[in-house]
Amino acid sequence: MHAQTVDPSNSPWRSPWVLAWTGLITVVLMVNVTFVYLAFATNPGLVNDDYYERGQHYEKTLISRLAKDPDWTLRADIPDDLKAGAVASIQVTLVDATGQPVTPDQVSFYAYRPSDKTRDFSTSMVAMGAGQYSARVVFPLFGAWDGLIAVRQGEDEFTTGERITVARP
Repeated sequence: MHAQTVDPSNSPWRSPWVLAWTGLITVVLMVNVTFVYLAFATNPGLVNDDYYERGQHYEKTLISRLAKDPDWTLRADIPDDLKAGAVASIQVTLVDATGQPVTPDQVSFYAYRPSDKTRDFSTSMVAMGAGQYSARVVFPLFGAWDGLIAVRQGEDEFTTGERITVARP
């Protein structure tokens, strides 16, 4: 019997086409694994417990909210140099359509941590003058936060939100 020898020059792994397709498939699989990992690792968990009930009447709620819109202008002054653990002052100016200061029943600041809802906090804002409100806050962690300013007038609440970046201390 003759022993056959394998010629290494005829190996399919030497072909650039086989290597290219193998590399492409490997890259696609690695990207998918990365996306699955990031989906689980960065899940903010920001889901309302009563999402179905709130969605049932979304259109009616939206139409009634637009009908009640008081046409106020809310300007939030959130410092750009926020640092974790440091006290910061957030200012809000509220005027009506004619530019006159508005005095609502309550103004609140809410901070939501997209990556960890246990770190969310809120505080009432204090009137500093006609249409001007302020709150002193301390962000416990650096990173991305969602800030929400809520203005309550009677039963109605008007809100505006902003993405906030907090630096390391």
